[in-house]
Amino acid sequence: MALELSRLARGSRTSPIRSMTVECARLGGVNLAQGVCDTPVPEEVRRAARDAIEAGANTYSRYDGHEELRRALAAKMKRDNGLDYDPEGEIVVTSGATGAFYVAALGLLERGDEVVVFEPYYGYHTNTLEALGITPRFVQLKPPDWDIPLDELEAAITERTRAIIINTPVNPSGKVISRSELVALGEIAQEHDLFLFTDEVYEHFMFDGRQHISPASLPGLRERTITINALSKTFAITGWRIGWVAADRRFASAFGNLNDLVYVCPPSPLQLGAAAGLEQLPRDYYTGIGTEFAEKRDILCAALERAGLHPFRPQGSYFTLADISRLPGQTSDERAMYLLKEAGVAAVPGSAFFRGSAGDSLARFCFGKTDAELAEACRRLENL
Repeated sequence: MALELSRLARGSRTSPIRSMTVECARLGGVNLAQGVCDTPVPEEVRRAARDAIEAGANTYSRYDGHEELRRALAAKMKRDNGLDYDPEGEIVVTSGATGAFYVAALGLLERGDEVVVFEPYYGYHTNTLEALGITPRFVQLKPPDWDIPLDELEAAITERTRAIIINTPVNPSGKVISRSELVALGEIAQEHDLFLFTDEVYEHFMFDGRQHISPASLPGLRERTITINALSKTFAITGWRIGWVAADRRFASAFGNLNDLVYVCPPSPLQLGAAAGLEQLPRDYYTGIGTEFAEKRDILCAALERAGLHPFRPQGSYFTLADISRLPGQTSDERAMYLLKEAGVAAVPGSAFFRGSAGDSLARFCFGKTDAELAEACRRLENL
């Protein structure tokens, strides 16, 4: 038997987001590709993590996370989302939202199952499914409103479909899924007895008076909803990998065991830093996120418009998709590379979020940057 990589490893490739980040660093560009969130980490969070290290909290936490963080997350979800989850048995702290999705998919889905994914999609969702031998069934949303075509959703469901993935606000389009859409999705999930996986990482990045709605808070949906979230964006700690999954205890206990098997636990002192942030930061910190990032959105969208790269104005998140079809090239990869080389601004090609050619005219731009970085990126775009 030859020594060789597995089938999965042979088919793997570097994420287009990371590829553009590497190329951006090589060329000295401004990176609007990777959603790292360059804004400052709150002092309360940093100080508590430092204190935890000095106090010796440097060993493993429990398999489902530190009690302080689980209790803080339960209180946060009750206050912000209208969700009532028991920190003893219904909340598992994970290695980011990607880790939460992985252990939930591992716990509930079997090889050969199908899951409905809305396109444009977040690559980690589809990559995780495919790595587990699960087939994504794509339903495409179209600009400028990215409305969910319920008839196409119904047509995508087969006898092998087990779940629907909901990401709201959506990465990469910035769409906020409305209450009426969530109710309709819930009715379809109930009719076909499907799980709802929800990724709510950008819940506080809401613009123009919109309010985030957690699907599990709607009537009849708690028992089938797997709520996934993280503090990566909220506290600007993407590298800390502090996420969580909340679900009915008959599922959550298995998620905890699988989380222990795959990841063991996120870093203990960073868990405690995150818990302190949830407990100590005032309410206006969270409302301030929407105000601050709405201003950043407006600045970037105006610069893209002046550059002739029409943006689809996001309702939430810190991303916008823009039409880059006026740039030279036949594909979004070629056009995004032209933009990086000529203007010194990195964006993610639309091909990272669509199958086929649907994304060839698009690129994703991140405005989760410092004011100085964003201003420099806008200056470069306008000089294109």
